Amino acid sequence: MKSKKVFFGMAVCALILVCMTAGCVDTATDMSNTLVYAGEGVDSINPIFDTHGELTNVVFSGLMTYDANNQPIVDLAESYTYDDKNMTYTFKLKKGVTWHDGEPFTADDVVFTYNTMLTDAAVSSSVRSDYEDIATVTAPDDYTVVITMDKYNAAMLDYFALGILPKHLLEGKDIATDSFNQNPIGTGKYKLSDWDTAGGMIILERNTDYYGNVPNIERVIYKTVGVESTKATMLMTGEADLAWLNSNYAKQFRGKSGYTNYDFQTADYRGAAMDFRTDFWKKNGDSVGVLNYAIDKDAIVNSVLDGRGIVAFSPMQLNSYGGDTAADIYSYNLTKFAEEMEKLGWVKGSDGIYERNGQKFHFTIQTRDYEEERVDIANLMSQMLETAGVDMEVVLVTKFDWNSGYNGFLAGYATEYDPDMMYAQFTTNGSSNTMKYSNAEVDEILTQARHEANPSVRKQLYGEFEQVFAETPGVLLTAYLEGNYVGIDGLSGLNTDKLLGHHAVGVMWNIENWTLSK
Repeated sequence: MKSKKVFFGMAVCALILVCMTAGCVDTATDMSNTLVYAGEGVDSINPIFDTHGELTNVVFSGLMTYDANNQPIVDLAESYTYDDKNMTYTFKLKKGVTWHDGEPFTADDVVFTYNTMLTDAAVSSSVRSDYEDIATVTAPDDYTVVITMDKYNAAMLDYFALGILPKHLLEGKDIATDSFNQNPIGTGKYKLSDWDTAGGMIILERNTDYYGNVPNIERVIYKTVGVESTKATMLMTGEADLAWLNSNYAKQFRGKSGYTNYDFQTADYRGAAMDFRTDFWKKNGDSVGVLNYAIDKDAIVNSVLDGRGIVAFSPMQLNSYGGDTAADIYSYNLTKFAEEMEKLGWVKGSDGIYERNGQKFHFTIQTRDYEEERVDIANLMSQMLETAGVDMEVVLVTKFDWNSGYNGFLAGYATEYDPDMMYAQFTTNGSSNTMKYSNAEVDEILTQARHEANPSVRKQLYGEFEQVFAETPGVLLTAYLEGNYVGIDGLSGLNTDKLLGHHAVGVMWNIENWTLSK
């Protein structure tokens, strides 16, 4: 064990020993095969609600999962068939799979999970729109699930990666508030050992009864860390073995002895998402797109991201179905900006800020104060817009508040899997459309694309979406981020070929192949 690890190891061991009565494992004698991950804040671990959580992906399993190319492959399902005529998927389940509490996994768990998603009025999930084309979910026997579609949905195999919930623990309960969310029982590679909310520590033990390849790493200690600088410090002091850092913190470790930088491509973009529920954008929604001319996005990439990213022009730009250059219609051009503002009826006031119909071009964007990269992006955008005559006020908050009347937030989203992920976010009634963006043409295109079987036609449709969205955007896009991870040299097995999602989630997709030596 390296000396820099000793202090933290002793501290963790002491904590674990104290909590042994709560079911923790005594690891006081050996931390050499325990991965300490400096992660983000976690309130619950439930696949219906936590749609892009690293822990959710290792605690729970779905009928399907994703390979290194983000393509769906079988997981809890042994095999599947699709009857095109009857629009029916038939899944044959793996036998001998058990929940972390030892109870057998059966088809009834699958039926329970999907029916809860589809019919439980108490469930408000951001991914509910992904499943609206399902008609029925039934179980002819313990190891067969039949899912009949009301309409063909090209993305359904992707959506069958939804983690399955245990019927025997949740039937008849309010899953939104049940203590299960802090005491999850899944069928995945790792199982919960202890959750110390006061200490910000979630301890997972490898599932030795896992139906697939049992992980090499015995234990994962997930430290819930909000402040980005803290994660970097934890790596420096030996208090963490792996962390996702913003580009400038990751830079500190490049070439540094004892550490390895892992640079992933992500589909994760940043931009100001406008809240169309607010009066300002109800009146001035026609003026979102023009703001692109006043933002020097290259400067944001080169300064805030230290060049570790690319300029964004589409919310699905890095998806295999996206990146239509016909949607790249804006450039940094203050002269063009002024011309377009004049066409829209905006006139500069005596204070240099544009006005229209007696209203200043002033709007508020909430930004979480502990996310330095987002704060820096928001502040730089604000400075650029002020130079052009627009007042974008950056409001720092501890937690996003959707009901306080802010005109938007500094957003991040990703479309790393099927492009139908755009449907829930940007159709008028989409389950993750928190900002209530609405465009009839976008609704029509995204609806047609999800029901289209021909990949070439789908690609054409998504190109049309990108072009329409560029003309009438809901997000003032700035940049796509790299996923910059830093790990200690003793950690190996991370696969940087995979395109990661929002907040670079997905790094643990092959954790069973990782090894650790410290």
